[in-house]
Amino acid sequence: MPRFDTLIFDLDGTLIDSAPAILASFRQAFDATGIVPVRPITADIIGPPLNETLGLLSGRDDDATLGLLTDAFKQAYDGGGLRETTAYAGVTAMLEALHGRGVRLHIATNKRLHPTRCILELLGWSHLFDTVYALDMVEPRLPTKAAMIARQLDEQHIDPHRAAYVGDRREDGDAAQANRLPFFAATWGYGALTPDALEPGWQHLPTPDAERLLSA
Repeated sequence: MPRFDTLIFDLDGTLIDSAPAILASFRQAFDATGIVPVRPITADIIGPPLNETLGLLSGRDDDATLGLLTDAFKQAYDGGGLRETTAYAGVTAMLEALHGRGVRLHIATNKRLHPTRCILELLGWSHLFDTVYALDMVEPRLPTKAAMIARQLDEQHIDPHRAAYVGDRREDGDAAQANRLPFFAATWGYGALTPDALEPGWQHLPTPDAERLLSA
């Protein structure tokens, strides 16, 4: 019997390459508002929640500025930019293999819920996932990814001894660790994690591989 009967996945940089669409939408948001970014708009900024990233790029933390940028980003991204999103090679086959083996699949992402659901539908993945959790799924929004995963484990009655989290950033590993979940580091995306940066106990997942996830 496989060790895990449930797998929870991050989305951006783990299952999908959303960098071109996200970066283009950030650039459009700054152009539309006339605000000049204080740092380059490059793939390494993708991963944290939207407001946090906009604050980092703008160097501002006032609600008025972040509100303008958020609205402009949503208009660009939700209005069609997200359709440029692609799945990483091998991910669809991995998900279908896991689903076919009866593994329960879930999403836990910093991405907003609306575009997440749109992307899953676009890629034909909606039927593969039992639940999709995002920071903005409730009001007030969930404070951290660790808190989101804790809520998911509780509400979905997931046994942490039979589940694992798969992500591409140190935040993902820390969130898994906070919930006593094994963590698989997907190093094929644009996240900050590299094989030599993994903490003790974190598993390296160099390619999308259903068998490696189930046999670890």
